[in-house]
Amino acid sequence: MASNSIHQELQDQGPGEEEQYGRHGGHITSPLRKHRRASSSSRLLLRCRAGRRRSLNRRSSSSSHAVRPPSSPEITPDCEVAEEWEENSPVEQVALTVPVGDDPGAPVLTFRTWVLGAASCALLSFLNAFFGYRKEPLTITAVSAQIAVLPAGRLMAAALPDTAFLRGTRWEFSLNPGPFNVKEHVLITIFANAGAGAVSGVRVMTAARIFYGRQQMPFFVALLVILTSQVMGFGWAGMFRRYLVEPPAMWWPSNLVQVSLFRALHEMERRRKDSLTRNQFFLVAFVCSFAYYIFPGYLFQMLTSLSWICWMFPNSVIAQQIGSGLHGLGIGAIGLDWSSISSYLGSPLASPWVATANVAAGFFIFVYIITPINYWFNVYKARNFPIYSDGLYRVTGQKYNISSIMDSQFHFDTDAYEENGPLYISTFFAFSYGLGFACLTATVSHVLLFHGSEIWQLSKSAFQEKKMDIHTKLMQRYNQVPEWWFICILVASVAVTMFACENYIEQLQLPWWGVLLACALAIFYTLPIGIIKATTNQAPGLNIITEYIMGYLYPGRPIANMCFKVYGYSGSHQALEFLQDFKLGHYMKIPPRAMFMAQVTGTLIAGSVYLGTAWWLMDTVPNMCNKELLPADSLWTCPNDHVFYDASVIWGLIGPHRMFGDLGTYSAVNWFFLGGAVAPLLVWSAHKAFPAQKWIVHVNVPVLIGTTSMMPPGTAVNYTTWILIAFLSGHMVYKYRRDWWERHNYLLSGALDAGLAFMAVLLYLCLGLENITFNWWGNDLDGCPLASCPTAKGIAVDGCPAHY
Repeated sequence: MASNSIHQELQDQGPGEEEQYGRHGGHITSPLRKHRRASSSSRLLLRCRAGRRRSLNRRSSSSSHAVRPPSSPEITPDCEVAEEWEENSPVEQVALTVPVGDDPGAPVLTFRTWVLGAASCALLSFLNAFFGYRKEPLTITAVSAQIAVLPAGRLMAAALPDTAFLRGTRWEFSLNPGPFNVKEHVLITIFANAGAGAVSGVRVMTAARIFYGRQQMPFFVALLVILTSQVMGFGWAGMFRRYLVEPPAMWWPSNLVQVSLFRALHEMERRRKDSLTRNQFFLVAFVCSFAYYIFPGYLFQMLTSLSWICWMFPNSVIAQQIGSGLHGLGIGAIGLDWSSISSYLGSPLASPWVATANVAAGFFIFVYIITPINYWFNVYKARNFPIYSDGLYRVTGQKYNISSIMDSQFHFDTDAYEENGPLYISTFFAFSYGLGFACLTATVSHVLLFHGSEIWQLSKSAFQEKKMDIHTKLMQRYNQVPEWWFICILVASVAVTMFACENYIEQLQLPWWGVLLACALAIFYTLPIGIIKATTNQAPGLNIITEYIMGYLYPGRPIANMCFKVYGYSGSHQALEFLQDFKLGHYMKIPPRAMFMAQVTGTLIAGSVYLGTAWWLMDTVPNMCNKELLPADSLWTCPNDHVFYDASVIWGLIGPHRMFGDLGTYSAVNWFFLGGAVAPLLVWSAHKAFPAQKWIVHVNVPVLIGTTSMMPPGTAVNYTTWILIAFLSGHMVYKYRRDWWERHNYLLSGALDAGLAFMAVLLYLCLGLENITFNWWGNDLDGCPLASCPTAKGIAVDGCPAHY
């Protein structure tokens, strides 16, 4: 029978995919080969349901006769297999990657977890804070700790005694409860995530003390700002768990990379004939990534952007503007540097194909159609400036001297501004801001139109009444985090923030109503942005809208603008990070309360260590971040903090009304707000009018326009190479080599990240600290020096040919 053949196909496991058992008898199942045949299983399930209906109909029709109908041959044991598949995640990538079992007896918050977790969090926080101020900033990611703690955990399991302490009490614990398990490893990685993440509040303190001369800022006040801005996100995360963690459709694609890596490091697997186990594949890819990164990272940095058009036309400004991957449109440019490829859009191997298609469409429309047309028609005097730049300019094409429009108290000097003339930015940069405006309104509009009914249903009824997948069912055995835990953290952080702002108004400039407005923005946007990120792996940012709003409402106060951005944007960003970690715990079956404690503790450790390191450096490094007073070869130039400071000048000091308002050059860019709100409505209407055209529903306007708004600082080559790899992985390999994709795709992504991270740290410690450089043409960026030149007649810029 056909059903029997399907049953055999679904049950076929093959060597190397046998079921594994935890040390406590828990059942940890690798994704069975039956899950590779979702379509076959779905067809079988439909036949089973039809068979049941026919059987019931026959029984009903024959009930008037005293004859019992024969058993229906259409109801077979295969139906049980199909129904088991139906319980799995409706997202096929999740069903193929995430194990569907659990070991509920495995110890979680062990002595090893606390020691290794706290140590990795503190170490990553210190290193990232320390190296973040240097000329070439270095970010050490959590994947470094994820790999490094595995041998440490196993060593502790082998060496520590298993003596029980506080025996007979609820606090009983042992230094060594048994073998180091995957749940401990996951929680340690959650600690490390806190240390690897950015702490935006530290940027505020650096700008206030160094750039705005607020040396009297008390450490205690700075610590309050840092900690409250970091933990406030827990409040929003608690509000939206029901919508962004529990539903199977909210699958958070990047988490599958972590799941694959944990499985490779912990699951035992027999090697298949003519193939590698997952662990072996990871090690091979890790070593290759580690060894290769010495080339784009040090020896041959041009691999970051191979812009061959520039090499063919070394004296043409136009050709280099077209071909430069770093300073132009990047036509034909290709990057062979994983750090560059994954730096802005995340790993291309973790991107769903639908999201990739939207990113590609948005990129090509903006970069290859809108930008050239506006540049060559000289919109906003575009040809006076580079075609691609995030710099601030005078109308003559020269860089704008920001310090010349501030008085000795760092306040805006209107007379000096009128003397210097209005501030200009490249047309590319102006339209990038416009896309950021459009993305914010499009996000709300898209979520209301395409997800509004789901949100309403989840709001009306209890979650337990809704359909659950296998992972949610398995998590039901654990105690959930009570809502009041999140509410207490939220209320306390808001109260402490308002206390700090009101009592230290001179240092922070932010009034109490600014705190409440920032919280309102975070509440309003966290859910729609979270839905976009949880389904596409792309997330619009709130940084632009927070700067814009506060710049209008409270102009001339740059520190207030920075604080408002931290509480509005960073609060929402932190909430999404917490929710993503909760989903990782959901996949790995981590008790929610243990996950909560690890997140809170890691966040407090990270914020304290970040600020302590920054404060120590500002007190001990003379003239830190001041390029005019530092020696020419100084490494303490603080490039990231200068970007943060420049934004505070534009939005907080000069103000949006002089950029995008009636007094500004770019007031028409405000129409992007309306365009963003209307665009999803057009897509939704087209979907309703032409339901047979299935592709229309996949047009995701926030992703289409939002990801390109990260340019600059993102460059063309960051996008072109990312799109190519994401297409090959998410479409070609996923469609035609599904078996290979299932076993290796996410694992390859984790191996590339890990190898790069370890080599980057090694290069920095061995060569970067001593400022040892390797000068030759292969390290000349992308070899396009003229790409940053203007093309307008009469504009003279050093290093560029004049046009007359």
